[in-house]
Amino acid sequence: MPPAAAEPLTPERILETTEEVLRRYGPAKATVVDVARALGVSHGSVYRHFPSKAALREAVTDRWLGRTVGRLAEIVEAPAEPAPSKLEAWLEALFDAKRHKAGDDPELFATYTVLLAENSGVVDAHLAELVAQLARIIGEGVEAGTLAAPDVPAAARAVFDATGRFHDPQYAAEWRSPSIIAEFEAVTGLVIRGLRV
Repeated sequence: MPPAAAEPLTPERILETTEEVLRRYGPAKATVVDVARALGVSHGSVYRHFPSKAALREAVTDRWLGRTVGRLAEIVEAPAEPAPSKLEAWLEALFDAKRHKAGDDPELFATYTVLLAENSGVVDAHLAELVAQLARIIGEGVEAGTLAAPDVPAAARAVFDATGRFHDPQYAAEWRSPSIIAEFEAVTGLVIRGLRV
């Protein structure tokens, strides 16, 4: 990436460049100096926005995870959609997002797998947000009488755990299997039928 120091140095620009540097060098070799060089600035300029390499990597991880959350939030907010349909669409969108991340950019996906292990706080917050979205959908279904769950938060966590094979990065190699869609549909169909009234 050629230096472009004429553009203002913003956190977003730093994060975009950091993704490129991580893709090129991997998490073990990428440094803040590499990011600064790609931006055409001093590494001190990067540190003014992110106080440490760890903070920068955490912000990149948070940004990457946040891309998935936005699309899922749209499904949660869909006003006229019945909860069982929302739940199915949400699970499908999560699986689709994870598969695309793993398949479309395998180098960056591998890098993020390493970063996820380093940034458990970011990951924990991300997972909590996903489970909270599930709880909103299930809660709506309980209120509307289309889903049954005596403990909505526990049901949300159970749904998330039961479908883990389709969103947990440790299973990414399985997502290329020719039978994975049928397996996904079988599991999610069973989960949703189990919640229906």
